[in-house]
Amino acid sequence: MSPHTPPSPQLLQTAGPHRAYWQEFPSHRSSVRVARHSVDAWLASRQLPAEVVGDAVLLVSELVTNAVIHTLSTQILCGAQLITDSRVRLEVHDEDLAGRDLPRRRPGTDDECGRGLLLVQEIAESWGVDRSTLTMGNVVWATLTFPRERPMTAPFPSRP
Repeated sequence: MSPHTPPSPQLLQTAGPHRAYWQEFPSHRSSVRVARHSVDAWLASRQLPAEVVGDAVLLVSELVTNAVIHTLSTQILCGAQLITDSRVRLEVHDEDLAGRDLPRRRPGTDDECGRGLLLVQEIAESWGVDRSTLTMGNVVWATLTFPRERPMTAPFPSRP
């Protein structure tokens, strides 16, 4: 059994498997890649626009990375849910009972890391940090809103 295979199905899919996806991962750096790929596959199977899937995968990558690096968790719970047909919510729950604040410093120009939450802030429509009722640690969440359908564009008027 892979360390990325949950021992049993998650009981968190209250919105139904077609509207929500949950996966538990060990708090290892290798879980970032696995979380990215699993959320990518689930969102793509819902036929979301490629740009939305790409943004969501980047957000999940940053949030899982922060949970792995900055908390004392042994497990990370990652979720994606279609709130509406044009809005997705991403969540990463950790087990850090200390309730630490996420690092919010400005990285220097020579720093190799420290820009994750800046990316989250720029890409997500909204995001935040709360206490998790599922793990009693933190939940960092982000939402993305996207158009359901592309508006039809009128053809350019012909010139006389």
